[in-house]
Amino acid sequence: MTLEKLSPIALFVYNRPYHTKKTIEYLSKNVYAQNSDLFIFSDSPKNPAEVSKVNEVRNYCHDIKSFKSIKVILREKNLGLAKNITDGISDILKKNEKVIVLEDDLLTDRYFLKYMNEALNKFKNSEDVISIHGYIYPLKKQFDNPSFLKGADCWGWATWKKKWSIYNDDAYFLLEEIKLKKKEKEFNFNNSYNYLRILKKNLIDNKNSWAIKWYASAFIYNKLTLYPPYSLIHNIGNDGSGTNSSKNKIYDNNLKNLPIEINQIEIKENYELRSEFENYFNSKNNIIKKILNKIVFK
Repeated sequence: MTLEKLSPIALFVYNRPYHTKKTIEYLSKNVYAQNSDLFIFSDSPKNPAEVSKVNEVRNYCHDIKSFKSIKVILREKNLGLAKNITDGISDILKKNEKVIVLEDDLLTDRYFLKYMNEALNKFKNSEDVISIHGYIYPLKKQFDNPSFLKGADCWGWATWKKKWSIYNDDAYFLLEEIKLKKKEKEFNFNNSYNYLRILKKNLIDNKNSWAIKWYASAFIYNKLTLYPPYSLIHNIGNDGSGTNSSKNKIYDNNLKNLPIEINQIEIKENYELRSEFENYFNSKNNIIKKILNKIVFK
């Protein structure tokens, strides 16, 4: 792969200096990091109490030097997590054909950028593939190769301009489409995880979760996301510090720092992997329910 074809990286930050520094520390050690363009979107404080931490993050971001280029975009007013991310992705894709997306609490495997870029190049012309994902749950069964699942995900991922265009911010439309197709059970991974409840909260409680709408947008159009055989992401935001986080360890994964080969992969959903997701959700069901009840969508 030629270096000039590397995807730009979009990193979204707010008020967590420690998390942001660790995210950059790991990302800067990635293969291809020094040849990649990094765009950092810093949301504005939502109240006076947040000013100090937001400024600390912004000052740190201006001193980063480990990439081909760095552009820090300072939001003039508080957009909230969802709008900061969706607007930022759309802005980058106005001038680029692809983007890798990270938030400020995701530690990346050394080969994360390599994997994402190679997969982006390999599946760019595949109409059924909407995104590449870097995280996978700590499943009991280990898979040898990357696999596809229907839908989309949000912990270290990438997409293309054309594919991002199907993102729909209208939760009511998405919910009605899922009901019309009678796909509620499938959307909820055989009722092992209540994703539908999260989508409904965007209507009932007037909340705003971009991630559930990205998943639903991909789902209703039968689009696929590629998952790695082992996780290239470790989320350190599950300490209660993030907008959508709660203190727990059930999502933890150790980074292997081993390259993943993307060989010939049949572009269809891997039902064995889907079954493993269901088993994982069911095994953690009580904990997951408590997490969902505590989540605030912004």
